[in-house]
Amino acid sequence: MATEEGIVFKIDSQTAWVKTIKTSSCKACAARSSCHSLGGGKEMEVEAINRAGAKVGQKVVLSFDTSPLLKATFMLYVFPIIAMVVGAFIGQKMATFLNFDASMLSAIMGFSFFGLTILFVKSRGNKLAKKEEYQPKIIRIIKQS
Repeated sequence: MATEEGIVFKIDSQTAWVKTIKTSSCKACAARSSCHSLGGGKEMEVEAINRAGAKVGQKVVLSFDTSPLLKATFMLYVFPIIAMVVGAFIGQKMATFLNFDASMLSAIMGFSFFGLTILFVKSRGNKLAKKEEYQPKIIRIIKQS
């Protein structure tokens, strides 16, 4: 479980917006879509589930569960490559039955499988982003305002 500290600057119904400093761990974070960089600098805005009941101006600790991030990482990086290899293999085998150039059909099938997988990952990723386990959470208030 990864944690970051920040200051609450806005409250919504179920969530709070927290200003925090971008660290090197941000690059590998699958929840980075819920963070927004300010002017390309190190300061970030993060929308987090407000479990601790934090108020505007309070310093808080954000938590990011890392196990769902591993699943998301596999789906984003490994799954499309596997699909492309499977598609190329199927194209290679189908070419002999269709009397078609094996290299050409292998490339067409490989890229087709890759493209379809990217569309699947994009739609699945949007659904996963809405699940609570993939969103950062405020777990503790450090300092009252």
